Amino acid sequence: MTRSGKPDIGILLLLADQEFVRELREHVAAQGFDDQGRSDGFVFRTLSAGPTTISGLAERLEITKQGAGQIVDDMERRGYIERRPDPSDARAKLLHLTEHGQAALSTARKFHQAYERRLRKRFGDEAIDTLRDVLTDMAGEAQISTPHFRALMF
Repeated sequence: MTRSGKPDIGILLLLADQEFVRELREHVAAQGFDDQGRSDGFVFRTLSAGPTTISGLAERLEITKQGAGQIVDDMERRGYIERRPDPSDARAKLLHLTEHGQAALSTARKFHQAYERRLRKRFGDEAIDTLRDVLTDMAGEAQISTPHFRALMF
C-alpha cells in the first residue's frame, strides 16, 4: 500500500499481468492447446514474423542458443514448430510454425482481441486508449520499436 492507502501500482501491474496470463492459458487450454509452455507465445509471435534459425530465435528472445534449442526441441515434440532446410544455407535449419502452431497462435490472438473488447465495453474507449498510452510510455517507445518487440505485437 502507498501512503494514500491505495495499492502500489507496480504490484497492480504484476497482478494484472498474472491474471491476464491465467485467463489466456485457461482459454487456450479449453480450445485444445492444454500443453502450452511458458515461452510458447513468444516463439509463436516471433515465428509469425517469418522463419528464423535457433540462433536468431535466441537473439530475439534474449536467451542462450542452448536455451532456445531446448525450447525448440520441446515445441517440435509437441507439434507446434518444425525445422526445414534453409534454401540459402544448406547447413542451417529454419524454424517454422506448423499448422498446429498457427492454430494455437490464432487462438491466443483471438483471446487478446476479445480481452481488449471486454475492457473497452466495461471501461470505454477513452480509458483503454489512455491505458495503452500509459503502458506504451512506461515500456518506452525505443524498446517497443525494436524488431524483437515489433514481432511480438502483431
